[in-house]
Amino acid sequence: MSSTTSKFDKLLNGSQEYGNVNHKPDSSKEVQINTPEKTMPFSDQIGNYQRNKGIPSKSYKDSKIYIVGSGIAGMAAAYYFIRDAHVPGENIIFLDQLHVDGGSLDGAGNTTDGYIIRGGREMDMTYENLWDIFQDIPALELPEPYSVLDEYRLVNDNDPNYSKARLIHNKGQIKDFSKFGLEKKDQLAIIKLLLKKKEDLDDLTIEDYFSKSFLDSNFWFFWRTMFAFENWHSLLECKLYMHRFLHAIDGMKDLSCLVFPKYNQYDTFITPLRRFLQSKGVQIDLNTLVKDLDIHSNTEGKVVEAIIIEKNGKEERIPVGKDNYVIATTGSMTEDTFYGDNKNAPIIGLDNSTSGQSAGWKLWKNLAAKSPVFGKPEKFCGNIAKSSWESATLTCKPSAFVEKVKELCVNDPYSGKTATGGIVTISDSKWLMSFTCNRQPHFPDQPDDILVIWVYALFMDKEGDYVKKTMPQCTGNEILTELAYHLGIIDQLDNIVENTIVRSSYMPYITSMFMPRAKGDRPQVVPEGCTNLGLVGQFVETNNDIVFTMESSVRTARIAVYDLLNLNKQVPDINPLQYDIRHLLKAAQSLNDYEPIVGEGLLRKFLKGTYYEHLLVENADDGQEHESFFNEQLNKLKHWIGGIRD
Repeated sequence: MSSTTSKFDKLLNGSQEYGNVNHKPDSSKEVQINTPEKTMPFSDQIGNYQRNKGIPSKSYKDSKIYIVGSGIAGMAAAYYFIRDAHVPGENIIFLDQLHVDGGSLDGAGNTTDGYIIRGGREMDMTYENLWDIFQDIPALELPEPYSVLDEYRLVNDNDPNYSKARLIHNKGQIKDFSKFGLEKKDQLAIIKLLLKKKEDLDDLTIEDYFSKSFLDSNFWFFWRTMFAFENWHSLLECKLYMHRFLHAIDGMKDLSCLVFPKYNQYDTFITPLRRFLQSKGVQIDLNTLVKDLDIHSNTEGKVVEAIIIEKNGKEERIPVGKDNYVIATTGSMTEDTFYGDNKNAPIIGLDNSTSGQSAGWKLWKNLAAKSPVFGKPEKFCGNIAKSSWESATLTCKPSAFVEKVKELCVNDPYSGKTATGGIVTISDSKWLMSFTCNRQPHFPDQPDDILVIWVYALFMDKEGDYVKKTMPQCTGNEILTELAYHLGIIDQLDNIVENTIVRSSYMPYITSMFMPRAKGDRPQVVPEGCTNLGLVGQFVETNNDIVFTMESSVRTARIAVYDLLNLNKQVPDINPLQYDIRHLLKAAQSLNDYEPIVGEGLLRKFLKGTYYEHLLVENADDGQEHESFFNEQLNKLKHWIGGIRD
């Protein structure tokens, strides 16, 4: 027992729970019933009760922690080692092949060379693990004692996010985006998918399940462009997304369900978190390539004994030992990015025969070669045509393009308030191109007369409507040309090109985590038998969370720390809104574009005048049901309720 808990030894010695905590409980399997044995919160019982400090059963003051990769998952792991395991910050060492920290949460540049962000983050209020960290990290601009979360809420509570031009077509005209346009059979297909067991969806694709009418609907336009799903991606992941964002479905048309930071993702999250970690003594070794882990296996388990690195062209071996720990990020969505500019298209020197050979994937492949418990990386990095897309960052001086963007914005983009409110999708673009103007300035040092706008497209194999090339074949100026055509300002192209710096990024693996998968393809956070190794990031298994979010990366980090050190603390499952009758009813109404759903008239009559009458969203036309059966049953119900009241 720890000396910290010595006054509680009698109690803890008799506890069946102490030291035997399930660190990643699963709400999809838990029966929510209170029993004498149920001492911990239910798996998704979110709240301040989960904010306790887990007291380690022993001291880790002499343990060294090596973290491979300085993205948000690695940084989150360092935070939890410090906060919950009380590991001294100076004992934590990051090893990263890149020359800058942050991993895929990037953001850099200037007005001379142009700014660049390979991707962005659409944030949700229910990211419990993410906000668990950032409610404690000092704010970027607010003074002490305020946190990143305080700063985030100050912005979003006072500047609502929404779009007035979610879809455009016909050379820049706003398209009606008020309806999902789902046929009844497709609404039923969504409900049936929600009811299916996860285990029954191994290796199935979205197009294996959904009909053509679904794939042609506005709903799928909103969904696929918002989350970057392709028809050939994992049906299982699509299902998990539907559960995760059930509460947000009604806000996906105008993007009012989202919250965005004041600045880009690097300055908003990585900069303050790095400053905090470094203030605790954490060391970040960049330009350090981790090639492999030397793992010794015996009947007692798998122990990392050394880390094989390459630095300054020389291979080195870092001894680890059983009392030290290694956290490794497996795979990378932004690995092998190819860059272009105004006059040059990205030079893509990679295909399926050479994919997965770079450092971020090679480490995972080397681990997988040692044991099946480390998963199957080739399932994710082996088909570039189905996992790639390209983005472009536009650094814009005033131009005809900026004036057109202003027309599509909720507020003047120079005002510092919500601009487009998220992506504007060009629905008749063969590239399926979208763009967004986030709050400006998007970088703290950005001049007042500059806008930074982000563009991306999903279809990499289709020629443009105006520029008869695929997007990866295009220079930045040609991307501007295609965009100008779809905005109806092609006649002002010279003015646009003259005032716009383009930096493009072709990412071969950007949606690789969406590739169809089966059980065992992704390793567990702490693979079976491993005693001092945790795997984090987008390519490890969680119970119910999704990929492609900062939240899931932080979740894997938290699980790794709690599981490896056997802390007396749980990582709560995803927010339970998917089980909330209010959100279930709202989603059903929303998917039907607020036309009456089956039984709605009866339900409204039943709830009218009761405590629960607010559960259904009010419609302009309640669409009364006239079937005599319903009226007969309603009268019986009224009579029964009257009897209870008497």
